[in-house]
Amino acid sequence: MEIRQQGYKALIDALGVAGTLRFLQQLEVGYGDYTKERNQWLDELTINDFRDYVKVKQKKVE
Repeated sequence: MEIRQQGYKALIDALGVAGTLRFLQQLEVGYGDYTKERNQWLDELTINDFRDYVKVKQKKVE
């Protein structure tokens, strides 16, 4: 509880009351099971997919 109160105070000090309220309204509560879902999409990736991704990123940098 104390860390939450300190966080709110830091937000209010930095953003003011109105800014803090606007910021908090933008937050969304997560849902689902990240670990389970992560494994589903990671299991579909291959090393070749990763290599292709790296090549595309390298070409954009050059």
